Amino acid sequence: MVGLPDNAVKESQHRIESALKNVGYKMPGKKLVINMAPADIRKEGSAYDLTIAMGILAASAQIEAEKIQDYVIMGELSLDGSLQPIKGALPIAIQARKEGFKGFILPKQNAKEAAVVDDLTVYGVENISEVIGFFNGENSLEETIIDTRKEFYQNLNKVDFDFEDVKGQENIKRALEIAAAGGHNVILIGPPGAGKTMLAKRLPTILPPLSLMEALETTKIHSVGGKLAKETSLISVRPFRSPHHTISDVALVGGGGFPQPGEISLAHNGVLFLDELPEFKRTVLEVLRQPIEDRKVTISRAKFSVDYPASFMLIASMNPCPCGYYNHPEKDCVCSPGVVQKYLSKISGPLLDRIDLHVEVTPVSFSELSTTSNGESSEVIRARVIKAREIQEQRFKENEGVHANAQISSKTIKEICQIDAVGTQLLKTAMDKLGLSARAYDRILKVSRTIADLEGSENIKSEHLAEAIQYRSLDREGWAG
Repeated sequence: MVGLPDNAVKESQHRIESALKNVGYKMPGKKLVINMAPADIRKEGSAYDLTIAMGILAASAQIEAEKIQDYVIMGELSLDGSLQPIKGALPIAIQARKEGFKGFILPKQNAKEAAVVDDLTVYGVENISEVIGFFNGENSLEETIIDTRKEFYQNLNKVDFDFEDVKGQENIKRALEIAAAGGHNVILIGPPGAGKTMLAKRLPTILPPLSLMEALETTKIHSVGGKLAKETSLISVRPFRSPHHTISDVALVGGGGFPQPGEISLAHNGVLFLDELPEFKRTVLEVLRQPIEDRKVTISRAKFSVDYPASFMLIASMNPCPCGYYNHPEKDCVCSPGVVQKYLSKISGPLLDRIDLHVEVTPVSFSELSTTSNGESSEVIRARVIKAREIQEQRFKENEGVHANAQISSKTIKEICQIDAVGTQLLKTAMDKLGLSARAYDRILKVSRTIADLEGSENIKSEHLAEAIQYRSLDREGWAG
């Protein structure tokens, strides 16, 4: 076997030999040379088993080989000849259509995923004997047909969580609505049990639904990473990724010997939730800075580099101090002096600079918890968010790559976020009195623009600015003592 095969590819010889023997065929009793071109690209994984097996049978004239060149054939073989699923079926199918192949033969578990691609005949098979019979004209294969649009729209509004289940916390719901409307990053600061994780999990339910193009793009990334559930054809709800704080920087940003998408790419078009933010290693958090700005990540290796998309909303949560009760209305903080500041300093200024809303989460009172009435549903909030996003889409239709207020540059802020004399004075007073940092200035303007969009206001008013100013807790001098 030549062409830089890895160990999994080299071991295919034993799987192929056993599989062929079990279905009544045999390996030719002579030396075989299998060239995996192009020779300078490393071949990884077990997806080539079925390809190599059919090539051997065709070359040794054990099957009819007339039609074999019209099909892309991929799959991992078990020793009994049955097929196991592969990674990256959707991108392979897209490339097969692009190169003019008639069809794609692959394991049945991946058939729905590949059938999303139009103008390509997809056959899902369970055993190599079905493929051999197909090329010998002994049997036909059943084509897998997916109505992509029906499949997409059927699951578009499928949600497991809803904001109507949340008791109280109206100010936090409002902050998350603003974040969803403008695509802003959020950090939630509060004591244990205040509901930070519960609220974060509900954020995807108020984001605008995925478009069909976004769904295809998201599905491709999950397909390459091997993260698609069995029998799944298309991801139609926004991803919500919540990695544990022990994650490595490579697992978060992507990479490895043969680069794979990391958590930030798996969260593309969705939400990346980092619970207990100060517990993450500093090196892990620092790799987030460039992808948050560029909305893509470049993985470079000696021989090649790969670009993965990473347009996600970051939502982080943290306790205000190690014991969790700093600024708590009822419980006393037991942390020694300076510990709170040291705890907060685990998060670097440049990373905080990229988070637009700092929201303080307070515990819910018994009277709010015991109420029987439901809060506002995610569907109602989402309708307002979609309306605000439509305003932004219209505003940025000539700005390529900009779809929401959070993505605008400093230069564009001056044109879009103009404020009157009253607003200017309010902002000046806030920065002087509250000790807000200079980096808070642009963030406040962006958030106030989103608040104005939610109200359908053409201009940023002083009340919009006032609301935006209160979402900069961590920028206030003396906040942590």
